[in-house]
Amino acid sequence: MHEFKVWGPRAQSLAVTIGERSYPLRCIDRGWWTGGVPDAGPNTKYSFVLNQGQPVPDPRSQFQPHGVNGPSQIIDHTKFPWTDRLWQAKPLGSAIIYELHIGTFTPEGTFRAALDRVDYLADLGVTHVELMPVNEFSGDWGWGYDGVDIYAPHHCYGSPDELKTFVNACHEKGVAVLLDVVYNHFGPSGNYLDQFAPYFTSAYQTPWGPAVNFDHSGSFEVRRFFIDNALMWLRDYHFDGLRLDAIHAYYDRSALPFLEELSTEVDSLSSELGRHLVLIAESDLNDPRVVTVRECGGLGIQAQWSDDFHHALHSALTGETNGYYEDFGTLTELAKALQHAFVYAGDFSRHRNRIHGRPVDGLSGHHFLGYAQTHDQVGNRAQGERLCHLLSLGRAKIAAALVLTSPFVPMLFQGEEFASSSPFQYFTNHDPDLGRKVSEGRRNEFKAFGWSPEEVPDPQDPQTFQRSKLCWDELTRQPHSDMHEWYKRLIAFRRLNPSLVNGRMREVEVRCDENAKWMVVKRQCVQLVCNLSPQTQTVPVTYDSESVLASDLNFHLRTGAIEIGPDTVVVLDSQHS
Repeated sequence: MHEFKVWGPRAQSLAVTIGERSYPLRCIDRGWWTGGVPDAGPNTKYSFVLNQGQPVPDPRSQFQPHGVNGPSQIIDHTKFPWTDRLWQAKPLGSAIIYELHIGTFTPEGTFRAALDRVDYLADLGVTHVELMPVNEFSGDWGWGYDGVDIYAPHHCYGSPDELKTFVNACHEKGVAVLLDVVYNHFGPSGNYLDQFAPYFTSAYQTPWGPAVNFDHSGSFEVRRFFIDNALMWLRDYHFDGLRLDAIHAYYDRSALPFLEELSTEVDSLSSELGRHLVLIAESDLNDPRVVTVRECGGLGIQAQWSDDFHHALHSALTGETNGYYEDFGTLTELAKALQHAFVYAGDFSRHRNRIHGRPVDGLSGHHFLGYAQTHDQVGNRAQGERLCHLLSLGRAKIAAALVLTSPFVPMLFQGEEFASSSPFQYFTNHDPDLGRKVSEGRRNEFKAFGWSPEEVPDPQDPQTFQRSKLCWDELTRQPHSDMHEWYKRLIAFRRLNPSLVNGRMREVEVRCDENAKWMVVKRQCVQLVCNLSPQTQTVPVTYDSESVLASDLNFHLRTGAIEIGPDTVVVLDSQHS
């Protein structure tokens, strides 16, 4: 006997179908429908029928073995043989996060294939893997941000048990696993939620249409839908935390904001399970209240992505100042990001044409993720170029050094650690009509950056997806092996040096010369000397050590200065001299 239950206040009648048989459900309170089916159990495939219409998936489907339009499948989460009973994730303050996309991380693009790379990640020094969304979405491949069945792992990646096996294997190797979840919109294909209930409200409009209903009639159950989803991933799949996509796209005027309610419930689950669980937000609001504890009026999210640091670093290294990079481009702005997280903290933003942000006062750098590359910043370029495609190898090494010695929690994007030659492009596998609209929209999106439509690969072309897969045999060849060794050395250096993991932004000292294009970053006993000029130059620096980590050998230590070659970074460490 399996008891089916679904929220459907918009239905006049509701039934569950299994094979050729239909079983009517009865309506109970507040729009919930329920009913037991004697022969249903684990692995049974079923659909719901509203008002005698066409069969549609369960909004809380645990698995969609035949895609977004097929039947749902019952999953029993109690039977998996977990071996991580004593597992505990490392705190974010000591983390090295590695963002990856299951579909392009390996040639096979599956949970099972990713298992073979867990040892590699542990050897690199990664402590946390962050998976881009793995929920069910339209087609066989995609980024995952247009999902529609948010409780179900994408069937092309593997089964629920195969996802659990991946998480379990990571834990066995000492690697925590975070999951990217999307609660601000749903994909356009296979989205049947509106037939059931008011999951959306026309009170607010978003780039994807009506907003998710967080604060209007029926929002109690909508909020419950997302909170239960978050708790499921953490409890039933043993994820160690969630990354919340684009919280600035949440429209919520509630006295108790959805995010505060979510963080409260996740903290309660953490206490219940005895495991450290974290929430990490993506936000462009530059509002420190996101990562401020609830007791002090914040939302209680543990950390957020730091795009100001990325934009300042990217612009300083590449010279790009188009699109949203127009607010950046100087070493002074990069210095401000290193010392204050937000470059725009109550300052006028040319790109936004308004005052933007609020100062970060008294917060640790551990509340912010620092990175030079992400799926967004690589994949949302016209051709998906990585930094190693835009810069010299020396400058790419400078980027790595600034990230991995920053006061923030460092995050890498798959393949950057060996200067992967593969781009990461935007790819989809929608039906032809929707796919054509997506392709046209993608070409128009890049006008602000000055990229012509002809430069934008067709997201629907299978080769766009295939080009984005990592080529792991590059690890044995130059310059990829050289870059890989550089990342390993930087990660090991960070983990062994207390000066680099304390998160104290107020103790970050930065000197720079805009004209000469050099920068010195000091964090207690560690100093980074960066030369972004095409010429060798002498940079004044005081040091009492010859213990160094250098991206190139073209430097010479002198009394009170260092002579350093172009596109080179040298790390001086007085503690380990």
